[in-house]
Amino acid sequence: MDMERIHSILNNKEKCDVFYDDRPVWIQGVNENIAKVGFIDNFEEKDVFIQDLYERNLYN
Repeated sequence: MDMERIHSILNNKEKCDVFYDDRPVWIQGVNENIAKVGFIDNFEEKDVFIQDLYERNLYN
C-alpha cells in the first residue's frame, strides 16, 4: 500500500478492508512511512510499515 491510498482510506467514510499479516486492521494514524494499526480481532496495537498493509481484493 502507498501513502496516497492510506490518506484516501483515512479521509473516506466508506469501510475498507485493510490487512496486515493476514489479520484485519484499522489504521489509527500515520507518521512518515509507519502506520499505527489496531487489530480487529483483539485489542493489540502495532506500528507497521505502510508497504506491509494491503487490501484483500488487491492481494494475490
